Amino acid sequence: MLRFVLGTALLAVAATPLAAQNRIDGQAPNAPALSAYGSYAVGVRQFDLVNRNQIDVAAIDPTGTGELPRYDRPLTVEMWYPAATDSIGATSFNTYLRDGVTEVTLEGRAIRNAAPPKESNPFPLVVVSHGYPGNRFLLSHLAENLASKGYVVASIDHTDSTYRDQRAFASTLVNRPLDQRFVLDEMARLNADAGSDFAGLIDTDNTGLIGYSMGGYGAIVSAGGGLSESAMRLGPRDTLAIHREGSETHDALPDPRIKTAVAIGPWGMNVGLWDAEGLAGIEIPMLFIAGSNDRTSGYDNGIRKIWEGATGVDRALLTFEGGGHNTVGPIPAPVESYAAGVSGHYTDPVWDTVFMNNVGQHFVTAWMDLELKGDSTMQRYLDLQQNGSDGVWSVDENGAFRDDHTYWLGFPEGAAEGLSYEVLDAQVAPVPLPASVWLLGLSVAGLGALRSRRKGKA
Repeated sequence: MLRFVLGTALLAVAATPLAAQNRIDGQAPNAPALSAYGSYAVGVRQFDLVNRNQIDVAAIDPTGTGELPRYDRPLTVEMWYPAATDSIGATSFNTYLRDGVTEVTLEGRAIRNAAPPKESNPFPLVVVSHGYPGNRFLLSHLAENLASKGYVVASIDHTDSTYRDQRAFASTLVNRPLDQRFVLDEMARLNADAGSDFAGLIDTDNTGLIGYSMGGYGAIVSAGGGLSESAMRLGPRDTLAIHREGSETHDALPDPRIKTAVAIGPWGMNVGLWDAEGLAGIEIPMLFIAGSNDRTSGYDNGIRKIWEGATGVDRALLTFEGGGHNTVGPIPAPVESYAAGVSGHYTDPVWDTVFMNNVGQHFVTAWMDLELKGDSTMQRYLDLQQNGSDGVWSVDENGAFRDDHTYWLGFPEGAAEGLSYEVLDAQVAPVPLPASVWLLGLSVAGLGALRSRRKGKA
């Protein structure tokens, strides 16, 4: 089947003209329904932002004393958005591979600097955060797809964490949630700027957050998952204390404008970044996406444990059986990545990347439409049997589904094999009752016990 691949097959595909174009917008023949592009033309623009007076974590001397070094932190953002229907222009863009040296050209559908629609209601915002290392184009397949469905998508180049700027890991731990919050604020400023092309078009009050790997770590912290005491050892001179569970700074971090988050292969639970109290602090519904053989973030001791521990919210877990850390996250491997020796950064040994990305687009579309747009019709795409292989495919001679058809909605026959989708509801804590009510209950229980004894003696 197309979703399973062999190394020889990958090399054969890499030699084809289609692969040579390094397309990010592929649709597998067995892609689920909601992965298809939407009705909007798509535009894309680059914004160079600066977050002033931030702690320069990478420049800290761990043994030093006194004030911490500070700098103006640069952040490049690529923004995909619904565009005017008559937009034309270039749809290719350049970026660098995992080696930080090889420049490649990618091809999608977004038109560089296209005009946004002249008249429209505001579109929900989605902030996208890459892995370590990565860049703002690593999840461009998902960003462009969502923009075609009526979202503004802002994908961040995280300073100190890109292929060409990979510095102290502690900078990523400290800055991921701060970068995400800052970009949300900048998108709100852009929306409020009467001189901007995007004035009034970005609904930052309905924002979703998507993070892959270390971006997923940032999403969990931004969602309210405060770090454990043991995590503090990873930040020089107590710089991670701002994200400690129960601290004033972390309590103030979750933003009410962020209504939901998707964490793809989030890293950190496998090294103890959260405890039960921290995970219970997550405040917004979350979708987790994972491969069951993720050896970077861990599955049973990592991603699944986060999903189980986020007890305060409704949450779901989509699992690719046998998939690794690259499940759903990266773009299809650019053809040049094979010669550069970095194709493994983009590929999975079990699953086809295009099909994985299509499944991710399907579920993220349903999730975001439900949570950010209030589209209740999307719930039916999320009310599924746990294991895709357990569904029954049953159609009549006209192709209509019979009453006993239980296969995952939107998936072609056989396409849900090897996938599972699990849901956990928020655990509502019992409301404490006044002491007088407890005393009354004890009194009634005592009378009942006395009557029972008397009946036993009669």
